[in-house]
Amino acid sequence: MKIIEIKKLNVKYNEHYALKDVNLTIKDKEYICLVGKNGSGKSTLLKAIAGLIKKTSGSIEFYGERSDVAYLAQNNMTDINFPATAKEIILTGCQKHKLKPFYTKDDEKALEEITKKLKIEKLLNKKIGNLSGGERQRILLARTLIGNPKILLLDEPCSGFDTQTIRSFYKIIDELFEKSNITIIMATHDLDEIKNPNIRVIELDGEVVKDKKIDEFEKDKGDNS
Repeated sequence: MKIIEIKKLNVKYNEHYALKDVNLTIKDKEYICLVGKNGSGKSTLLKAIAGLIKKTSGSIEFYGERSDVAYLAQNNMTDINFPATAKEIILTGCQKHKLKPFYTKDDEKALEEITKKLKIEKLLNKKIGNLSGGERQRILLARTLIGNPKILLLDEPCSGFDTQTIRSFYKIIDELFEKSNITIIMATHDLDEIKNPNIRVIELDGEVVKDKKIDEFEKDKGDNS
């Protein structure tokens, strides 16, 4: 069952087309990796789906609610000295842009479930600034997921991390995909570190260049090398 339908999507910055005539059908519970060189439109496509930038023309149709979409940018937290614990950061994901004087029992239950799923229980009472980059990214992922989204957009979530941290983070994403009813669309330069055989790879260069299962995509790369 399709969950997003993108038709003739164009996004233009000044006189430059970041995306031109992009057509994509995204199905429920797909794991999609967007690949391509810098400036190929990966981040632009994610931001357009998330509603963070305006499209020039075309359409993005959701078969559900836009509120079901959650977006995690790369380098999401720039102020690591922000005086809050990991637990407090995660719980802000329950607010959904509404002011709340307190968190409910349901929020606390959701916190418990997501921290177990991401294996971050021991980090909850630590200040966000005292965590490593990989730990902070897992906390921000938990904040993104605590609202129980159906579509998760990840924009190069491991940018700047060491190899061990990258592998650990992608293992968590893989487990999340396998155990949760969620659609994942992720921009990445780390396709070689992602081991899930079910991944659909979409290569962009302002437009869709390739759209294949990961085994077919890797075979094409080998044939052309």
